[in-house]
Amino acid sequence: MATEADKDLGGIRIKRAIERVPGGMMVVPLLIGAVIATLFPTTPKVFGSFTGALFTGALPILAVFYVCMGASIDFRATPYIVKKGGTLLVVKVGIAMILGVIFGRLLGEAPIGAGLFAGLSTLAIVAAMNDTNGGLYMALMGQYGRPRDVGAYTIMCLESGPFLTMVTLGVAGLSAFPWQTMVGSILPLLVGMLLGNLDREMRAFLGRAVPVMIPFFAFALGTGLDLTKIWQAGLLGLGLGVAVTVLTGIPLFFADRLTGGTGVAGVAASSTAGNAAAVPAIIAAANPAYAEAAAPATVLVAATVVVTAILTPLATAWTAKHFGEPADGAVEPAEAAPVPERA
Repeated sequence: MATEADKDLGGIRIKRAIERVPGGMMVVPLLIGAVIATLFPTTPKVFGSFTGALFTGALPILAVFYVCMGASIDFRATPYIVKKGGTLLVVKVGIAMILGVIFGRLLGEAPIGAGLFAGLSTLAIVAAMNDTNGGLYMALMGQYGRPRDVGAYTIMCLESGPFLTMVTLGVAGLSAFPWQTMVGSILPLLVGMLLGNLDREMRAFLGRAVPVMIPFFAFALGTGLDLTKIWQAGLLGLGLGVAVTVLTGIPLFFADRLTGGTGVAGVAASSTAGNAAAVPAIIAAANPAYAEAAAPATVLVAATVVVTAILTPLATAWTAKHFGEPADGAVEPAEAAPVPERA
């Protein structure tokens, strides 16, 4: 039955429609921004003021986003959550580093210029591999996994932002970043962590803002894309998404098993976060050597978000069916409150 609010709005449920798209709160605004930028490129100059700022303001919005995300990370996580989340974090980032070293030697900082793999770069690969879709992980663990494994994402939140991507690119021997830039990239997250752990009310207050800001910085990112080049992400974006699920899912499965899990939590972490699409632009702003790779990398990572949002649940369901029974059959208490959902 329609509520009074539904009647007042004519029953249009925009939010639900967007959320039907995998990673919709990130992908749909990003595409809208790209359409406007492609068809009406002078829009920010014509309107200026707040409208113009929104077209170029992804980085300030992301800075606030990471403060709020940091506030959701609890220093008092239980030892199990630290072990589980830390293991999955190290394995996921470790895979990205290995691939970063390999492709860094082959490609350097620039993207491939032509052919079937045009637009693929070390930056795109590392950004897609590094960051787990937290909202998807927690939803899958709530359905297929152990209750205490949901809290592991409290630690995995540290994947957020460009810091680990900067570290990975440095390890790969590519253009390095000044220490001030690297500290600046993680400082908003650390400030948020400090605020959230000093005051629970600040954690609740800031945490509620995390999902709200996703469509805004996604739109701003989209306005920097040219739709005439997005078609190139078709098969290549599909391939990168499959690679993320397979190349991270298998090692994460075994890592989860080694830490006493069933393997389900590891597979559930084999996805790409929606806000990972923001990382290439941040990296390029910090180091111009990656400027050429940033735009195609953003498109590829956004495509990977959608692909992994489909593949990871399928892989997790299969894993739960074959390996999902707890080894000890014990009843497991909830270890920590869930953190705010992230695209």
